[in-house]
Amino acid sequence: MATITLQEAQAKLSDLVHRLTPGEEVTITENDRPVAKLVSELPPPKPGLRPPPGLGKGYITILADNDDHLKDFAEYMPRLW
Repeated sequence: MATITLQEAQAKLSDLVHRLTPGEEVTITENDRPVAKLVSELPPPKPGLRPPPGLGKGYITILADNDDHLKDFAEYMPRLW
């Protein structure tokens, strides 16, 4: 994480913003005290890629946790004996 003074940030804001890499942070200080943080955004995910595990949490609700519903699909299931 880089640190820059408020005066430097005001003078070079446009250049500073364009030079940030995705996810990089710059702390802006005034009188040697942090007063703000500039954080570049991460690029949006590319379409068609599978999201990382855990992002679908809460989208599915299991109402019953039993095997009774499997009786309807017995003819399609492989026999294990």
